[in-house]
Formats: sequence, structure tokens, C-alpha cells
Amino acid sequence: MIVLINGGSASASEIVAGALQDQKRATILGTRSFGKGSVQTIIPLGSNGAIRLTTARYYTPSGRSIQAKGIDPDIQVVQDLPPELKDKVTDTKGEASLKGHLTNEGGGDEGTGSQAYVPPEAKDDKQLQEAIGLLDGKQANSAFPPNPATAVPN
Repeated sequence: MIVLINGGSASASEIVAGALQDQKRATILGTRSFGKGSVQTIIPLGSNGAIRLTTARYYTPSGRSIQAKGIDPDIQVVQDLPPELKDKVTDTKGEASLKGHLTNEGGGDEGTGSQAYVPPEAKDDKQLQEAIGLLDGKQANSAFPPNPATAVPN
């Protein structure tokens, strides 16, 4: 199984990708995910608004926090931007770039996010085409298929 991720992959999709990666059940392909590893609960404040309260953090089965770091793919494939977007997309944003974000309690470098562009045509999607090539056996990469013998135990 191959799971595609990019800078637009956030929250629950990151947890699924991280769990499959931890358990060596899938190869993760693409670019680093967004890094949203927290759970917020919205508490209404009458008719005057609401407060968003962080109530939990997400962890992968091996105990990795994705907060402000994201999931790094096993195989990195960066999409080509069309010429009309190259000058407009100057910086990639992730959770770590948001004002007041929760830091990752595990320490280490926080991620800067990654590109989230997905071409409208499947033939132009480098990540999708790489995944299809690996699944069809037309391409090879040592990260695919994952090695279950090195999986994190339950």
C-alpha cells in the first residue's frame, strides 16, 4: 500500500499515515504533512462567541507526536508547479508557522510545512505517477514495499 501525503495533509489524515508508517503497513510518498497534532474542542460562550480549547494531542502508535513536525514521507516526491504558480508560491506553511501554535513536546526541529499543490490532471501528478509505477512494478525503491520485520511492536 502507498499513501500519498503533502502539506495539505493534516490532523486525522496524518495520524492514519503515521500509524501505517509505524506499523510498516504502507509506504508514505510525497512531501511532509502539515503537522496538526492537537485536538481542539469548541466551547460556546452564549450568543457572544466561543472559545477553542486544546484538549488532547495526537500520537502515532510508536508514540511520535506529529505536532508542528508532521509526517516525513518514506519516499519524497515534489510536484512541479505550473509556470503561473511558480512566482506566487514562495513559502510553504505548516502548523509550526501559525502564531501561538503548540510546540512539539518531544523537542527537535519543527517542520516548515511543504507544498500542497495537486495537479488537476492525473497524468501531471508526479506523486500519483510514482506510486502507480511502484505498485505496477515498473519502478523500484528500497522503501517499497515496507519491511514488516522492522515494524514497531503493538
